[in-house]
Amino acid sequence: MSILHRATFVTSAARLDQLPEPGAPEVCFVGRSNAGKSTAINLLTNQRRLAYSSKTPGRTRLINMFGLPDPLNPGDYYGYLVDLPGYGYASVAKHAKEEWADVLGDYLRIRPSLAGIVIMIDIRRGVTDLDLRLTRWIAPTGKGVLALLTKADKLPYGQRMNAVFAVKKQLADIGQLAAIPFSAPARIGIEEATHHIENWISPKAVP
Repeated sequence: MSILHRATFVTSAARLDQLPEPGAPEVCFVGRSNAGKSTAINLLTNQRRLAYSSKTPGRTRLINMFGLPDPLNPGDYYGYLVDLPGYGYASVAKHAKEEWADVLGDYLRIRPSLAGIVIMIDIRRGVTDLDLRLTRWIAPTGKGVLALLTKADKLPYGQRMNAVFAVKKQLADIGQLAAIPFSAPARIGIEEATHHIENWISPKAVP
């Protein structure tokens, strides 16, 4: 069983100072509003409703943390999965967008326990301007990035591979970048994504 399947809800926070003290490795999920972050977390943890997915784009503005309990040390965690607020939804008020962007940006740049970043990209749309801006913000941190190209079931295999190549080319500024096709309904890319995330969090804990 994947260590990700042990995930449990820990906390929701509107600000960084409301999060637990940095410690165990954290892997965060970022992407446009309604890009499928919560769906991916639920799929990778093999749980239907661990992460909440709002039906209204731009509604979820909290950092949601899910811990991976260490069975040998009750109360301790191997690491955390972190669902960050989505970005880019036009109808959100400007001041709210700015506050939200500050929280997102600060977490990505200064959170010392951040071990890896999963960015959700619609395989049919490719890398958007907002995605590029985000990855340019991330690049100086040197953190590893995994691009999950969602809706992969909508394209035949050859087009999926072309999309992976295109994303890697566009995001070449990121030194540690992996990109894989991903689909919740077709269960594409689950094992590869799980492997990346487990190794960021705790290689020694992976069976």
